[in-house]
Amino acid sequence: MPTTDIPTREQLVRQAAEVAPVLRANAAEAEETRRIPEESIEALADAGVFKLRTPVRYGGYEVDTKTLADVATELGGADGSTSWVASVYWIPTWMTCLFPDHVQDEVFSTPDVRVCGTLSPGGMAKPVDGGVVVNGKWGFISGALHSHWQEIIAILVPDDGEPYPIMALVPMSDLVVVDDWHTAGLKATGSVTTVAQDLFVPQDRILPLPAVLEGQSASKLNAGSPIYRAPLLPVASASAVGTAIGLAKGAKDSFLSRLPDRKITYTGYESQREAPLTHHQVAEAALKLDAAEFHAWRLTNLVDTKSAENTPWKLGERAQVRADVGAIVRLAKESIDIFQSASGGSSIYLDVPIQRIARDIQAISLHALMNPNTNNELYGRVLCGLEPDTLYI
Repeated sequence: MPTTDIPTREQLVRQAAEVAPVLRANAAEAEETRRIPEESIEALADAGVFKLRTPVRYGGYEVDTKTLADVATELGGADGSTSWVASVYWIPTWMTCLFPDHVQDEVFSTPDVRVCGTLSPGGMAKPVDGGVVVNGKWGFISGALHSHWQEIIAILVPDDGEPYPIMALVPMSDLVVVDDWHTAGLKATGSVTTVAQDLFVPQDRILPLPAVLEGQSASKLNAGSPIYRAPLLPVASASAVGTAIGLAKGAKDSFLSRLPDRKITYTGYESQREAPLTHHQVAEAALKLDAAEFHAWRLTNLVDTKSAENTPWKLGERAQVRADVGAIVRLAKESIDIFQSASGGSSIYLDVPIQRIARDIQAISLHALMNPNTNNELYGRVLCGLEPDTLYI
């Protein structure tokens, strides 16, 4: 059994900061090729990024979600797409740890294994002897181009009884990859579509999705670990928000680095830094970033505390998690929008990072589980005493 010296949160954040220059230098190439360069993948591996949600017995670190958010913030400040893919890997990797232990043995036998996935049902499953046969396709599979396994969601139609969603683990080699990722934002994530054609999945690599959403696990060896006993949606939410914070910090850094050499054209200000308008813009954007960081702290603190204490989740807490995600994305986007609008016409050139940052946060804000409007409605619905109209809470 491997032994692992678990780095502290501070060490992991520092390691992420040390590889940030590589990610930043590769960001333009990554956008052009619509995938993360191998050099960046190797840098993430060297920084331990792919081990953060892997069990210690496989050489992983089993870190809490506060660490995930802090690491993704560092990565997101360098390149949003790379940070997003790293964050996406953390979620299906965590989901893998809910499967039977012998399934985990197979998956984690690959060093720095990368598991991509989705929460959306994109296929149909038919029961057969020893498992199911799946046909379907899944879109927006971030990180698929560098993954070893994919977690898929399909609707199982049993011979008797009602259909229900299942979660399954399949090797990437069993799927067909359709390179259809031509987008305006998060271009380097390579979030392609994958297709299953009469794919047999053995029974031990299948879990009922409703049980997973409620925090049930088939793993015996992970049962005592705090990070593997929370419900899926709070875990997924807390795993994904650091990129938005990092993008906002990247926008702030980009703006301030250009500020000393910029004037405001067609005005008397030879230095933008001297204009009262700039002072208001910078202050407002910085305060929105501060507020986004508060919601990230509240979200990760709630997930980590309840995981450590192993206390039941209340409906209001689950809804608050979704609301915090929406608030983080909204505030980060508003902060970035201010910095971008204050950056002048020259900022539309592709060698100015803030134009890419603005497109990346726009893409994140449209994600179904991170959209501020959707999450606010859900939170308000629960606050008003109504039942949620979704399983994804």
